Amino acid sequence: MAKIVSPHVEFSSLLEQVKGVTPEIVDPNGNYLNLMEGRWQQAGSPKEFISPINNAVIGSLPMLDRANALRALQGAHREAADWCRIDLDERKQRVQNCLDELRIHVDLIAKLLMWEIGKTYKLGFTDIDRCIDGVQWYIDHIEEMLGRREPLGVVSNIASWNYPMSVLMHAVLVQVLCGNVAIAKTPTDGGFISLSVAFAIARRCGLPVTLVSGSGGELSEVLVKDGAIDCLSFVGGRYNGRNIADALASVHKRYMLEMEGVNTYGIWNFSDWNSLGEQLKKGYDYGKQRCTAYVRFVVERRLFPHFLETYWNSIRSLKIGNPTIVDKPEDKLPDLAFGPVINTRQAQDLDRLYADALKTGATPFYEGKLDDALFLPNQDRSTYRAPRALVNLPRQSELYFKEPFGPIDSVVLVDRVEELVGEMNISNGALVAAVASDDLKWAQRTAREVRAFKVGINNLRSRGDREEVFGGLGESWKGAFVGGKLLVEAVTQGSPSELVLGNYVDATLLPEKI
Repeated sequence: MAKIVSPHVEFSSLLEQVKGVTPEIVDPNGNYLNLMEGRWQQAGSPKEFISPINNAVIGSLPMLDRANALRALQGAHREAADWCRIDLDERKQRVQNCLDELRIHVDLIAKLLMWEIGKTYKLGFTDIDRCIDGVQWYIDHIEEMLGRREPLGVVSNIASWNYPMSVLMHAVLVQVLCGNVAIAKTPTDGGFISLSVAFAIARRCGLPVTLVSGSGGELSEVLVKDGAIDCLSFVGGRYNGRNIADALASVHKRYMLEMEGVNTYGIWNFSDWNSLGEQLKKGYDYGKQRCTAYVRFVVERRLFPHFLETYWNSIRSLKIGNPTIVDKPEDKLPDLAFGPVINTRQAQDLDRLYADALKTGATPFYEGKLDDALFLPNQDRSTYRAPRALVNLPRQSELYFKEPFGPIDSVVLVDRVEELVGEMNISNGALVAAVASDDLKWAQRTAREVRAFKVGINNLRSRGDREEVFGGLGESWKGAFVGGKLLVEAVTQGSPSELVLGNYVDATLLPEKI
């Protein structure tokens, strides 16, 4: 029986729902608009957006030039004086109203995320659900965290495409709850439709939010450097993050720059392979397109046969395919580990990294294959990549020092504990890491030597939310840490002499361990 796209997620039907729920985000010709100066306007220069699911055009980003982005920022800046005077109870009520409206449209937003960034329905639902639940926690606890602190003013948000709701939208709603106004750039690689729906709901609820589209090169002068910006929240790659850090070096403004690092999993004197197998499967959520994905395993050499068997048996059970297809209209959506990577360009870059590793001497030990049964007949599969894994990666390989941001794992074999720690610290700082060992005291002691913000013991670590602090060490993070009270402190001002915890140029400002 030929596969079909489920009528429950068919994109033209979702688009009609979008126009019914938030008609203001498009003009009479169906062009998406930017939210600036308190209203939806300026279609900009439309840039076709291609869905990673089937490489079909599903909309056009309304790309602004620098002059119009500046106008949007100036509009946000004008709102700041009025918004900071609105009392906390009123701010709480408006953000609560926004969450209540978002809850009504969770299903629609989750399905949009499937088409925009290739998530499975389950992961798309989790993204918006975590956003709502996380912001609800802040509403419920904001008085004790905020105290007498004052808002900074205008907070600029530039985030990657992989978590538009649980990272970007979540941050924006907490920022306005704290008394700031927020301006955000839609990620060029995906998420602009779902974000437009969410921002339209927020604006209707009286929240001072602005949403613009445009290239980073065109808008960074405004959204990073302009004097009207009081705080910058950035999530993205190290190259762009370093450029932003350089731009902010001589400017006194608050910032949080979350950048990637090579997250590593060290295995030494270990025997619980069943547990590791489950972690390996869980680690492939969303095809490892996450800032907290573990892509490098540093393994005691004598344990490699056990690791190899565990890896093979775990990863070969994963299903990778089109997340929208079913056999019959009434069927449930497929239970997949992941779908496509974000676009053809990223898929080709993964191939390049893998080929370079082989060329420089790495040994492949796993190469997955795509199952025809998990795709439409004759479907374009150029964005789909099955898991691949390598061992003995040479230092001259680009992948040795680089996070692939996709389904490629590498394994480094070591003979001494000192080697294990050195190989785990290869990227000069990471967001998360893990150490697995039957000797818990050894694992806990070794974890303190690993240059990662969070280190799991015999388990994966995640970004966390609500009260759990998040940040990074070394080159993986610059600026204030976030999470719980620290997120509130990052976007507000207390006494002039206060220290906002974070990872700054001055190492003396780092906490010993959080």
